[in-house]
Amino acid sequence: MKARPSNKRTPSTKMPSAVTGKDSVGKQEGGAPQSKYHDIRRDLEQQRATILEEAGEVLTRRGEDLEAFPDVSDQASAEVDQNFSMRIRDRERKLLKKIDEALERMNTATYGICERCGEEIPYKRLKARPVTTLCIECKTLQEQEEQARG
Repeated sequence: MKARPSNKRTPSTKMPSAVTGKDSVGKQEGGAPQSKYHDIRRDLEQQRATILEEAGEVLTRRGEDLEAFPDVSDQASAEVDQNFSMRIRDRERKLLKKIDEALERMNTATYGICERCGEEIPYKRLKARPVTTLCIECKTLQEQEEQARG
């Protein structure tokens, strides 16, 4: 009879594993540390929840705000306020979309990578502007190109 080769590993065989912590400490696909952006993710999720909560309050109070004013100047003032509120909600809607996109980039391990040059965006920039997709150099170039176009 032939001896079968053993499937057991010898103690000298090194395998990178999350258990041993070697070669994979806190790493995701692409080599990005998992916990590197943990605080930014938390901030984005809190900001998202706040925006959604405020939007819910606005929707529940919407009927209360629509009242007729006997004075034309009061009516005009109320319309200006309503237009201002609508612009704010539109900005919040756009920010909410950017937050969702940033969270999705975190889930796919592409967060913190400049979309233009492919370099890593510095942590300080991400902390200051967590929804950014460009490093400071590429953002500066983009703004210069926009100014040149008019």
